[in-house]
Amino acid sequence: MEYQFIRDPLSGFRARLNDEHALIGRWLSEELAHERIVSLLTQLENLPNQKEELVLAGKEIRATFTPQEALFESHALFHESDDIAQYQEDALALDESGMMAVCGYEDFLPMLIEWAEFTKVK
Repeated sequence: MEYQFIRDPLSGFRARLNDEHALIGRWLSEELAHERIVSLLTQLENLPNQKEELVLAGKEIRATFTPQEALFESHALFHESDDIAQYQEDALALDESGMMAVCGYEDFLPMLIEWAEFTKVK
C-alpha cells in the first residue's frame, strides 16, 4: 500500500493513498480526529481479545475493524435503491469504485502509527 502524508497550510493534514485505498486516505484526513488516533491504536491492539468488531461511523465513511482487517465503506453504498431510483431517467448509476477499501493490519497499523507521528502537535 502506497501512501503520502501532506501538511497543507489551507486544509491541514492530508493523507494520499493509491487509488485502491483512496477511501482510507479520506477517512484519515476527514473523519479521524487527531486526538482520537492514540486511543484507536490502543483499541486495535486489544481487538484480537474482543469478541465483537469495532465499528466507527463517521459523517461519510464507516470503518469496521476485525482482528484480521480494516474495512472502509462510504455511506453512499448503503442508500436504498428507492433513493437513487429518481435518477434512473438521467441514466446515472452509483459508481461503487472508490467507495470501499480494505487492508490487512500488517499494512494498516504501521501506516496509522506514522499518521499519528505526522499529525502530532508539537
